Amino acid sequence: MQRESYSIIVEMENAGTIDWDEVGAGLAALSREIKAAAGLGYIARQVIFVHAGEAGDTPLLRRRIEDAVPELAPALSFAALPGGRYYELKNEGIAQATGDIVVLCDSDTVAQPGWLPALLKPFEDPRTVAVNGHTYLEHDDFASRTFALLWIFPLRDHDRRFAAKRAMNANNCAIQRSWLASHPFPNNNGFKVSCTLLDRQLRAEGHDLVKSEALASHYPPRGWRFLLWRALVTGRDADRKYAALKSASRPRRVFKAMRRWASASWRASLRIALQAPRTGMPAWQVPLAVIVGLVFNALVFVGQISLAAGLVRDDVERIPAFVGHS
Repeated sequence: MQRESYSIIVEMENAGTIDWDEVGAGLAALSREIKAAAGLGYIARQVIFVHAGEAGDTPLLRRRIEDAVPELAPALSFAALPGGRYYELKNEGIAQATGDIVVLCDSDTVAQPGWLPALLKPFEDPRTVAVNGHTYLEHDDFASRTFALLWIFPLRDHDRRFAAKRAMNANNCAIQRSWLASHPFPNNNGFKVSCTLLDRQLRAEGHDLVKSEALASHYPPRGWRFLLWRALVTGRDADRKYAALKSASRPRRVFKAMRRWASASWRASLRIALQAPRTGMPAWQVPLAVIVGLVFNALVFVGQISLAAGLVRDDVERIPAFVGHS
C-alpha cells in the first residue's frame, strides 16, 4: 500500500554532548525503523542531517554516518548552518525537506522498535497535522534516575498521567510539511522555548497534537555542571514562555516565578517519592533525590526570577563550554 512520503531531520548539535558510539546506536535504530516503515508502504524521501559547522565539514560527517549505517547512504542529505542553534538547525532541515510529512528527531535519541510506524500511522486520517511521540530518559545510576524523575519527559512505563500531558517533543514528532513549511520554529533567545511557541500556534489554528506511543529513549545528561546550568536555563526559559504567552509585565513575571517555585517543588518531591521505585532507585536514596529535586527547583527559581526582575539580560542561550562532554 502506497502511503504519504516523509523526510527525517536529525540535528547534530546534541551529538557533541555524547560519544560517537552512542550516536551510532541511534543511527542504527533509525535505519531499522526506516526499513520497518517501508514494509508498511511508507517511503523515505530523505534523511537530512543538519550541523552547525562549515560546509567543508560535511564530507567528514557523511563518511562517519555512511561507515556507521551504510544502508542509509542512498537517502542521506546534509545541510550546514554555521553557528546554528538547535531550532535553527531544524528549520534549515525543514526548508530542505521534500516529503509529505516531516519527522523530527535528535542525534542523542534512540528510536525504539515500532517508533516510526507509530508516528506515521495517525496521518492515515487526513485531518491529522501533527503527531507527538513519547520520549523518556534512560537511567542507570542515582543522578540519571533523579533526572528522569525531575525531567519534562515522562517515564517509559507506568506514568500515564504525566505522559498524557506531555508537550510537543521537538526530538520526537511528525508534522505535515504543508503546515510546517509555513510555520517554522519561532525565533527566541531561549534554549527550549520555540517548541512551546510552535505548539501554541498549532492549537490556535484549531489543530490537535495527536499523542502516539512512538517510543524513543534519550541519553541521560551527565555531570553536576550540566545540572547547575540546565536548572538556571530552565528558569530563564520559563520566564520567556510566560512573557511570550501570558504577560510581559515584570511584577506578574516575578509573582509567577515565586508561585512556580512553590508548586514545582511540591510536585517534584511528591513525584520522586511515588515514582522512584519505577526507576529502580533504592529506598535509601529517595530522600537524597528529594533534596536534589528541591535544589534543582531552587536554581530554576533563581534563573526565572533573575530574568523576570531584569537582573540579567535576555541573551541568546547556548550550551556553555564548562558543561563539557557527557
